[in-house]
Amino acid sequence: MQPSVHGIHHVTVIAGDAQENLNFYVGVMGMRLVKKSVNQDATDTYHLFYADGAGTPGTDLTFFPWPALPPGQLGTGITVEVPFAVPTGSLSYWQERFKKLNVHFEAPEMRFGEKTLPFTDPHGLQLALVETDDVRDFVPWDKSPVPADFQLRGMHAVRLWEHTLDPTVALLTGPMGFKKVGEENNWVRLAAKDGGSGCFIELKAMPGHPHGEWGTGAVHHVAWRTKDSDEEMSLQAAISRLGLRPTPQIDRFWFRSVYFREPGGTLFELATDGPGFDRDEDMAALGEKLILPPWLERERHKIEIGLPLLNMPDVKKYSF
Repeated sequence: MQPSVHGIHHVTVIAGDAQENLNFYVGVMGMRLVKKSVNQDATDTYHLFYADGAGTPGTDLTFFPWPALPPGQLGTGITVEVPFAVPTGSLSYWQERFKKLNVHFEAPEMRFGEKTLPFTDPHGLQLALVETDDVRDFVPWDKSPVPADFQLRGMHAVRLWEHTLDPTVALLTGPMGFKKVGEENNWVRLAAKDGGSGCFIELKAMPGHPHGEWGTGAVHHVAWRTKDSDEEMSLQAAISRLGLRPTPQIDRFWFRSVYFREPGGTLFELATDGPGFDRDEDMAALGEKLILPPWLERERHKIEIGLPLLNMPDVKKYSF
């Protein structure tokens, strides 16, 4: 069988202040901090992973807090928005919640027949909530300040601006296994595998727009799901044959990764579904301690003293 990706694995973003980030995603958005670690390539900053109650692949939004960076700039060759799935009928709850918690949001709109609520996080990341009845792999977090019926079900899609669509579409519909499933208001929607929530990428041609810039509030990369290492390496070989120069496979301990830039410049990752976040922590205690992969343990003291202290928000203050 031809290897292909199976939807979104995670999205990684550059954040500002780490405590503000933690307060927003646990307190306001009701996501679970499933792993508190460091950027393995720059250990002077955290890598914070927020997801559903079990860290299910496809529900995971992660952050590198770099508060000294300038704000990111939206543009071509960068992911410009991360829409999340919520159950149908949830948006009225979220609008009231955002009003009470002073979250900036726009008026609801329809996209591809789906009611959508765009909003912005404290550091400028463009997000949206999309109502959907699509079945998702999802485990509610029983300590969330958001009731289970309204909790985020994971990324619904990612949205990219491109100078030109054809080279990126050729990559997606070629070795990555996507199919074009819709076009609306100059956005082209493609779906991995059999489609559905969590499998969408939406592209818009913006030929006269400048290239986007990384900074706080900007998406660093989008990771796509692969079942296992064999499938990932088959995809790596297929992508290499297109001249896109993917990296060797990198062991991230909780999954294995291959990185490359799609033709428009956006950084993509292939990530295996396992071993998973409970490889080195009990499922009931995910996110409670600073966890380092084994090869960084010898540097723990140096790493810890270089990181700011983080306090888990009191979720009762966010529960209503």
